[in-house]
Amino acid sequence: MNKQQLASRIWESANRMRSKIEANEYKDYILGFIFYKFLSETLVTRLRADDWTDEDLPDLVEDDPELVRDVRNLCGYFISYNNLFTTWIDKGADFEIADVRTALSAFERNINPAHKRVFAGIFDTLQTGLSKLGTDERSRSKAARDLIYLIKDIPMDSRQGYDTLGYIYEYLIDKFASNAGKKAGEFYTPGEVSQLMSEIVAWHLRGRKEITIYDPTSGSGSLLIHIGQAVARRNGNPNDIKYYAQELKGNTYNLTRMNLVMRGILPDNIVARNGDTLKSDWPWFDTDETKDETYEPLFVDSVVSNPPYSQNWEPPEAGADLRFEYGIAPKSKADYAFLLHDLYHLRDDGIMCIVLPHGVLFRGGEEGAIRRNLVEHHHIQAIIGLPANIFFGTGIPTIVMVLRKHRDDDHVLIVDASKHFIKDGKNNKLRACDIRRIVDVVTSSKDVDKFSRLISVDEIRANDYNLNIPRYVDSSEPAESWDVYATMFGGVPSHEIDALQRFWDVFPSLKAQLFETGNGHIAKVSDGAVRETVYGNAEVKAYIDRYKRVFADYPMLLRRELVDDCASVNVAAKEAELAGELFRRLADTPLVDPYAAYQVLDDSWQQVSIDLETIQNDGFDAVRAVDPNMVVKKKGGKDVEVQEGWTGRVLPFGLVQERLLSADLAEIESQEHRLTEIGQELSDLLENLDEEDKDSDAINEEVDAFVAAELKKEMKRIGKTPQTALDRVLVSANKLLDEERKIKKSVKDLRVALENKTATVIRELDDTQAADLLAAKWIDPLQRKLEALPVAVLDELVSKVTTLDDKYATTYADVCGQIRIAESELGAMLDQLTGDEFDMAGIAELKSLLGGE
Repeated sequence: MNKQQLASRIWESANRMRSKIEANEYKDYILGFIFYKFLSETLVTRLRADDWTDEDLPDLVEDDPELVRDVRNLCGYFISYNNLFTTWIDKGADFEIADVRTALSAFERNINPAHKRVFAGIFDTLQTGLSKLGTDERSRSKAARDLIYLIKDIPMDSRQGYDTLGYIYEYLIDKFASNAGKKAGEFYTPGEVSQLMSEIVAWHLRGRKEITIYDPTSGSGSLLIHIGQAVARRNGNPNDIKYYAQELKGNTYNLTRMNLVMRGILPDNIVARNGDTLKSDWPWFDTDETKDETYEPLFVDSVVSNPPYSQNWEPPEAGADLRFEYGIAPKSKADYAFLLHDLYHLRDDGIMCIVLPHGVLFRGGEEGAIRRNLVEHHHIQAIIGLPANIFFGTGIPTIVMVLRKHRDDDHVLIVDASKHFIKDGKNNKLRACDIRRIVDVVTSSKDVDKFSRLISVDEIRANDYNLNIPRYVDSSEPAESWDVYATMFGGVPSHEIDALQRFWDVFPSLKAQLFETGNGHIAKVSDGAVRETVYGNAEVKAYIDRYKRVFADYPMLLRRELVDDCASVNVAAKEAELAGELFRRLADTPLVDPYAAYQVLDDSWQQVSIDLETIQNDGFDAVRAVDPNMVVKKKGGKDVEVQEGWTGRVLPFGLVQERLLSADLAEIESQEHRLTEIGQELSDLLENLDEEDKDSDAINEEVDAFVAAELKKEMKRIGKTPQTALDRVLVSANKLLDEERKIKKSVKDLRVALENKTATVIRELDDTQAADLLAAKWIDPLQRKLEALPVAVLDELVSKVTTLDDKYATTYADVCGQIRIAESELGAMLDQLTGDEFDMAGIAELKSLLGGE
């Protein structure tokens, strides 16, 4: 299975297994075991590269000091044969929780001194939490055994293994954070926000070598990892990046180190620290005696952080700490303390991104003074307003502030991206198109109506250094207004027609076709359907044809780039390359939003990238591979995994059937159509029955189905000669049910046969057929969605014009006339009422109010 399927399977199983253990705690167990598996198998892989064989592995014993030293120098740590993850698996039912305790203690004493900062204490959280896995040693052993069997299939070797492992690790962290709310979410920056910050940083650092990045509140380390990956995509060698991380909480600090190590990052490139960022700044020293010899201030190419919002802290005296030269943040809100800390550690040509609450933009006092200094010294490059409810555990709106140590530009770019998101369960989520839209305006310092604006320092001064986003960017939609004249006399106001000017600029003749000129203030929608008028317009037809020509050769390009080159395409970089081509093609195409096209590409790329990784990992024969379709079913009260048919490793059965087995599909569809007809015929029989006949035992109480068992009894009674109308209905129903049973069995058999036939067809595909089917899976749906974009634009125009027509279709005079008719009809009905003197007095008063008397 691919990494997404494996990650999903592990998450589902882990969530079932954790029983009453809090998600935030269970995370530490499963992630800790995954990390131990990684270290164990990495050690074995490196020994094999050093000519060790499986027969040599039992010689891995701690009693051999020379061997321990050599392995520590090779890996940074030593694990004996008895403590290897594979040895745990081989023990089967004999594996005990004590084996884990023994292994973790041995690991701690066998770390290479040179790598103690990477590995020392890294399993403390797992070690101390083992007791919570059960109520006694037996239950704890079973829980640990279940965990190691759950994760045993995660690949750990080769670059592909790192990618899969990293994906699964990040997937689990995300899932645990979203399921545990704030308790687990506080250590995790959602991948979309990390991606946004990483793209901005990577753009700034493009072309550089030996890059250093730093996260002073590192949490799970995901933000650093995203930055590193984005920089490596642009700059090449990932080993040229050095990672600095600091985290206050011990268990989260361990998570940072695990996450970094498991991405294949060299231990020498990881400098992690467990400490209070604001109280205890870099550098730090092993002993006071070596302080003068080892002192080296930390200045890096980029700082990224998502610090805790508005946290209490203990500020130093003014002037006592170089980090806070622009001011001291208030005790109750450390937001600017973290920002100034980050800024201090930037190199002169560096860049930083920090996530902060909106309040930092407008709060006064000490924060206002700091903000003034940041503006006047030109440190703020951009302020990006994010959607609310985008972080786990908090719904407050946040911003990303982009700052530089030295800038010649005295402008600040304000971006309001608060309305650009998609709902994802309880949270909002940035889409790929939202991220790209933001990154494009930040990297180009571009003004975009209702989205971004480049603000001068003079304007900020005039606003007393208040940087609240709505002061500078109005992203609100205008409230709906009603034209009084049009409300009274009908017609569409000219100014509301002019609001659609972007369409009239592209289709000049269409406006006159849609609207009949009135008195200058209003116009009438012309007779005839709006949709037919729009799509029948010559300029609209030419627009659609022009758009199709732009993308006419796009499928051929995609086939050449993806299908023909699937074995060697750079999966990590190819999407950005294809996106550049997409934006180039749409550069001169009005109305169609290029970011909507980019989202179409990204949505498709999610599946394409999975398939490409599978092909590159398993070879092109993966396209011809068919795997057992494993599902979990209950057996004996336990979840058991069983095979239920087959599934293509890359090619969906449905696609292969549609393209190569259409006759077989047609036969099934024909029989299923007959089943639909039978259902309707049975319903008609019931509907046409006399009421007294519906009490028959052969009909259920709801009178919506025949009861098969009772129907059989009735057939024996009726015999060969139906006597009544009911008898004839029951005989017809019985025949239909018999036919239905036979067809259902036939359909079931045909489906089984088709599935087996499909599996055989996939296995026997030649290279041309396999490539054609890949193109059908990857390219055809993408092309269809791209070609649908101008249609969506035109449908929007049709909707807007129709809405305008409907809005003023009923005038005030029409409403008054309807009211008079209703009053008259009500008055007539009142005249027919009778009652005592009080009733009649009430009716008379109501008639007088209606204007009747």
